[in-house]
Formats: sequence, structure tokens, C-alpha cells
Amino acid sequence: MSTALLAACASTAPVGTAREAALTPPAAWSAAAAASAGSAASQRPATLDRPALARWWQQFDDPLLTALIDEALQGNTDLAIARARLDQARALRDSQAAGASPQLGSSAGLSRNRSRATGGVNTWQAGLDASWEPDFFGAQSAAQRGRDLDMAASAADLATTRMTVTAEVGIAYATLRGSRTQWRIARDNLAAQEQTLALTRWRAQAGLASTLDAEQARLSTEQLHANLPALEASIAQSEHRLAVLLGQPPAALRERLGSADRLPASTRDLPAGVPAELLRQRPDVRAAELAIQAEAERLGQRQAQRWPRFSLSGSLALKAATLSGLGTAGALVSGVAAAVDWPIWDGGTRRAAIDQQQAVLAQARASYRAAVLAALEDVENALTALGATRAQLRSLGEAQNAAQTALLLARQRYQAGLIDFGTLLDAQRSALSADNSLASARTDERLNLIRLYKALGGGWEDTGPATAAPAGVAPNP
Repeated sequence: MSTALLAACASTAPVGTAREAALTPPAAWSAAAAASAGSAASQRPATLDRPALARWWQQFDDPLLTALIDEALQGNTDLAIARARLDQARALRDSQAAGASPQLGSSAGLSRNRSRATGGVNTWQAGLDASWEPDFFGAQSAAQRGRDLDMAASAADLATTRMTVTAEVGIAYATLRGSRTQWRIARDNLAAQEQTLALTRWRAQAGLASTLDAEQARLSTEQLHANLPALEASIAQSEHRLAVLLGQPPAALRERLGSADRLPASTRDLPAGVPAELLRQRPDVRAAELAIQAEAERLGQRQAQRWPRFSLSGSLALKAATLSGLGTAGALVSGVAAAVDWPIWDGGTRRAAIDQQQAVLAQARASYRAAVLAALEDVENALTALGATRAQLRSLGEAQNAAQTALLLARQRYQAGLIDFGTLLDAQRSALSADNSLASARTDERLNLIRLYKALGGGWEDTGPATAAPAGVAPNP
């Protein structure tokens, strides 16, 4: 019977892996998205530059951005929470391993019994107790492997948080610089409009322009004034966001950030690689894969629990009526025991536990598929948005040049009295709109580039055991 029971452990092996839930990624990113990403997409290397992607912010010529991200990686509260969760998972893994090893305990005590026949009797006792539950059917080892995988998944979650934090700092920084650029444009246009207002008022007083022209000039000036508070609020909000991402009070970085409005300039684009590489680079996909394998191990644990549990125990104790008597040979008492626990009928409890775990495993597989699809979608969307923004920039640059030339001509002709104020006002509005559109598109180009780096899994690197899957865990497909 023992031989048959030991052979039955083969049926308790975990079933299902991440590969069963995997989607076959496309061979390349869609041609439309890749072509729209700009500069010679077809000539890009086929592989990701992982070291450069791990610190993508160094591709921008901006030491302040680098310093802010490095500080965020040390002080961000979300990262602190993720690190604590990893420590918790490591402690649970160690606790699981400790519980499966032989246990040794000690005890000592004094008891006093009283009866009419013997009066009061003291009993002194000191001893050692040992116990061990052999893992014949693999339940404990499956549980241990599950905890190992949980810890690896927590490490991947930490990497995902790091990836998100670096991108959020970059986005907040680029948004801040973009808002300051638009504020500067508004201020410059306001100054020009105030000069136009003064000129129009002088012309109206001299009878060379109507009062209507003067009021229209005043209207345009006040509208530009009204735009400034909203831009200043956007600047302050970006400053607050950056400070909180660094784990500091909202106003802590105001002086340090200064008033510069130059957008971080990318020295080179990192290659997008191929979709199959993405599944190895994205830590959230890795975490979802590890979750499948952890739940598969727990299913193996539930299956192994259908079979008998064996336990061995022993004790070695000294008992005597006096404390000094503990040292005599007759005080030594020893014992050993073996037990088996195999419920014959549990009303379907263990079967239900297996069914429940199979449902949890199915959820993990679905979550993995969702993570893969979301990762692929993120990259495709980022490539498309980046390509569209770069195409837009080319046209907006030409439009701005034309608008500035038209405004210069309109001012000269208005001062010479060759056109009315309405024409000048239209030229000013067109120039302001072109300036704002170009500044907004430049900001969007930086934001989309940062989002692409995040979508590719940038912002973290595999530094060794803390983020690697445990031994025996297959890599992503």
C-alpha cells in the first residue's frame, strides 16, 4: 500500500504554466505605427538597448531631470510601500521554509498535586520535544515553491512601480517646462498687445483710429491677461506633483525648479525592438506570469493534501519529585511516536478546495493574457502618438513661421495706416495660436516619447536575485 501511495504523488504535480496562457506576439510592431515614429524606423536595430532603456532619462540633455528621477527612486512613497511588500513576501517565504523543517522545543516546569492519601507531591520536569512531518507527497515543497514565486512576483511589482515612478517624474517635468513655455509666450504676446493698445489709443486720440479699434485692443489685452492665471496654476500643480513624487511636501521644490522653460531634448531615440522582447522586458507581464506559476504550485499543494499526512515526534525529559532528583538516572523518560492522518470522508471539502484553486489559476491565466495585451497596446499607442506628433511638428513649424511673418507685415502696415485694426488683430491672434500650438506639440512630443519608454518597460533593470524568478521557473515566452 505504501508503494502505491508514493507512486500517487506523480498526480500531484502542478498543472498549467504561463506558456499555456501566452499569446503569440506579432513579429513586429504595426507598419503604420513604426513608420509614423519618425526617422528611419525600418533601419532601427531589431533588439532593445536594455541598459539604456533602464535609465532612459539619461537620453535627455537635462541634468536636473536626472537628479529628480534619482531622488524619486529613493524617496517615493509608492516605492517604499512596494519595498515593504517585497520584505513581507520574503518573510512569508522564510516562514514557510521554517515550518517544513524539523521542530525542536524545550520545556521546564513544577507541578504540585495534593491528595488525602499522599499529601502534597511535587513534580519537577525538564525536557526536549522534537517533531517532523515528512513531505512524502510534495505538499510542503509545492507550498514553498509557491512562496518563492510570490516573492519573485513582489520583486516584479517593485520594478513595475519603479517603471511608473520614473515615467511620472518625466511627464510632470516635461509638463512643467511646457506650461512655462506657454506662459512665456502669453507674456510676450501680452507685452506686444499692450504696445498695440497704446498705439491704438494714441491713434484714436489723434483721430486716425476709431474708439471701436481702441476697445477691441483693450479686449484682446484683457483676454491675454486672463490666460496667465490658468497657466500659473498649471505650473504650480506640476511643481507640486514633482515634489510629491520625490516624497517631499508640495512646495518643497519651487525654488530649485526655478523658472527655466527649455524642454528636455532627447539626444537619440531608443529602438522599440520587437514585441517578443517586450514580454521579457515589462515587469508587470513578468509578475503576471509568476502569479500563474505560483497558483499552479498551490494547486499541486491542494492535490497533495488529498493523501495521508505522516508525522514523527519524540521527547526526552527528566522528571523527579525534587529538583536535585532530576540528576539521577531514574529521572530520565523518553518517548517516540509516529502518526498518520488520512480523512476517509470529509464531505467534499478537499475536492472543493482543489476546484477553488483551479478557478484561481484560471483567473491568473486570464490576468496574464490581459497584461500581455495591455503591454502590446501601450507600445502601439505610444508609437502611433509619437509619430503623429512629429508629423504635426513639421507642419506647425511652417505655420508658425508664416504667422510671424504675417504679423510683422500687419504691424508695419497698420502703423502706416494701410490696414484697419481688425486685420492686425486677426494676425496677432493667428500668431499667438500658432505659437501655442507649436509649444503644445513640442511638449506632447516629449511626453509621448517618455510614454513610449515606459510602455517598452524602461526605468528598471534586472539586478540579480531580487528581481529574478527562482530556480526552475521558466522565462517568459
